Amino acid sequence: MFRELVRIKQRMPQEACIELLKKETRGVLCVLGDDDYPYGAPINHFYDEESGKIYFHVGTQRSHRNDSIRKHDKVSLAVYNQGYKNEGEWFYNVESVIVFGRIAIVEDKDTVVDITTKLCHKFNVTQEYIDDEIRNHLHRTVLLELTPEHISGKYVKES
Repeated sequence: MFRELVRIKQRMPQEACIELLKKETRGVLCVLGDDDYPYGAPINHFYDEESGKIYFHVGTQRSHRNDSIRKHDKVSLAVYNQGYKNEGEWFYNVESVIVFGRIAIVEDKDTVVDITTKLCHKFNVTQEYIDDEIRNHLHRTVLLELTPEHISGKYVKES
């Protein structure tokens, strides 16, 4: 169902893909938007090792992204690192991962609190800050849960 990489020598092992998803803080979540136009926007994410799911914290119920998800649950997520240059090279070496899967809005408030807390810790936020945010904003916080169906990654030389 999902296409394989054409340049198989650039393929990242699954373990490296998961490490990139765990380590990097941002990606671009793409949904099928208004009038079936693709809609991609940067978003913070948290990869949960226990479940293998990817979570996103968004601050509002009504948005282009959330409206699109309610209509069509298939999405893709692109995550990549900043890359590096070898001495004497002008181009970057980058790792990138694409995740295809289905996304849903999490309704269970205990799960929202648990995952939002883990996401905040990824950014080294203090527990005091997290507790304050939960107390003041839980009632309007939206948590999205992406269940991956296919994950692939590749090593890219931008030359």
